[in-house]
Amino acid sequence: MSRILIAGCGYVGSAVANRFHGAGWDVEGWTASRQADLPYKIRIVDLANEDSVKRAASNFDVVIQCASSRGGNAEDYRRIYFEAARSLTSAFPHALFVFTSSTSVYPQTDGEWVTEESTAEPTRETGRILRETEELILSQGGIVARLAGIYGPQRSALLQKFLSGQASFTDRFVNQIHRDDIATALQLLIDQKARGIFNVSDHHPLVQRECYAWLAAHLQKPLPLAAEEPRDRKRGNTNKRVSSEKFQALGWSPHYATFQAGMLESVLPSFGL
Repeated sequence: MSRILIAGCGYVGSAVANRFHGAGWDVEGWTASRQADLPYKIRIVDLANEDSVKRAASNFDVVIQCASSRGGNAEDYRRIYFEAARSLTSAFPHALFVFTSSTSVYPQTDGEWVTEESTAEPTRETGRILRETEELILSQGGIVARLAGIYGPQRSALLQKFLSGQASFTDRFVNQIHRDDIATALQLLIDQKARGIFNVSDHHPLVQRECYAWLAAHLQKPLPLAAEEPRDRKRGNTNKRVSSEKFQALGWSPHYATFQAGMLESVLPSFGL
């Protein structure tokens, strides 16, 4: 039985862990805080602390680092991503390593399609730390999965802003990926022993205006106001369309192929809507 460590077993990580557990893998999850009882071993480990990682270490065939910064600053990013990656790769030098990065590393602002070959030179310090972490993983022969905006049961930044009345929109493109499709994507990358960088998106970007117009029509609520100017977003005011063609060429396709499909089948019911 193959052994896999999910380093960061939170919203995305727990879905990934469940997927591998269901496929017969020996799963262990590491978190920063206690979790509800799960059918696999969970341990509280500070991923950025090399001694803490080494004390908890055992033999794993695969390590997936998918901890979240939860909107932190540059200092948080360095600790949660780069320092954690350095500790984990040191502790497990022979494991296949997967790092879940972000499509926020693409700085494009003119709405163009971006692929894994496109320029990825972020203007924000947080994005530069992600790129530094990516390079560390790639130097170890690992996999970098650049995730689009994550949504799923009980989670959608667009929907939550819409429902709270805090939403406003521009004509910026929004790139999304459902949490459960991330789990199937990572499983395929590992099963195929892939290497390198892969974008993980549903390949159906929408203009932000279209997202809110669809929500307004479906929920029979007023359309939010247009923003007078782009807001100073934590990940930068980028505007691009993220291609997942490289990944789909491996045989992967998302179950939730569009924002609307994911909302109708998964997200809105989880909000009682």
